[in-house]
Amino acid sequence: MDEITRYNQERWNALVQANIEWSRPALDLTPEPARLAVDPFDIMGDVQGRTVLCLASGGGQQSVAFALLGAQVTVLDFSEHQLERDRQALEHYGLQARLVQGDMRDLSQFGRAAFDVIWHAYSINFVPDSRPVFDQVARVLRPGGLYRIEWHNPFSMDTYETHWTGEGYLLKHRYGDGEVIPEDPEWEIWEEGRLARKVAGPRIFSHSLSTVVNGLIGRGFILKGMWEERSRDPESAPGTWEHLKAFAPPWLTIWAQVQP
Repeated sequence: MDEITRYNQERWNALVQANIEWSRPALDLTPEPARLAVDPFDIMGDVQGRTVLCLASGGGQQSVAFALLGAQVTVLDFSEHQLERDRQALEHYGLQARLVQGDMRDLSQFGRAAFDVIWHAYSINFVPDSRPVFDQVARVLRPGGLYRIEWHNPFSMDTYETHWTGEGYLLKHRYGDGEVIPEDPEWEIWEEGRLARKVAGPRIFSHSLSTVVNGLIGRGFILKGMWEERSRDPESAPGTWEHLKAFAPPWLTIWAQVQP
């Protein structure tokens, strides 16, 4: 494990202990909301009996959603605390999944063509180079298998609602690949509508649109679709999160398929 990974592992363990949103197990799911949570664009079809890898996706959310849908689930995450949240959620429903602590860039413990679906949470921005991840994903997906990835919009890294100028939002960083030094290195933990605490976050890295798209195409993937995180209220007041999202969607999602 390299220095960046060790640091980010420590930071994620601290964020889980601080009860960040993405570490809170989903304990009130039923199959239909579970499907909407992991497949809002209706790409996957029926996953009953299919093998699913939740990649760098600990926290007790996607694992139980897929398990409720009847999939054979494996979760890989480098944070033991995130995996513990998965364990708690699975026990809550009386479900099972394989929980593996590991690095998303090293899937050597899984055989070639081991999975039908890989669901990659917002986590590739915590590694400096996406290529090793894509190499591993391409190896362990079956022909015709599906890969879902979400990552930060590289056009708006470290842009926040507080950057409203009266006319627009400031872009803070050059476009491209590489480490982004955030204006505020601490992440906000919100509980019951209020800011509860702040905790130092992990190191983050931008991955350009061309890097991600061409990286997938170059490994034999066919793009099924791409979506942005859109504002639920584009007419909201300037300087609010929903208003910012109307100008600069913060997250992008791609579904891709290994050529059959």
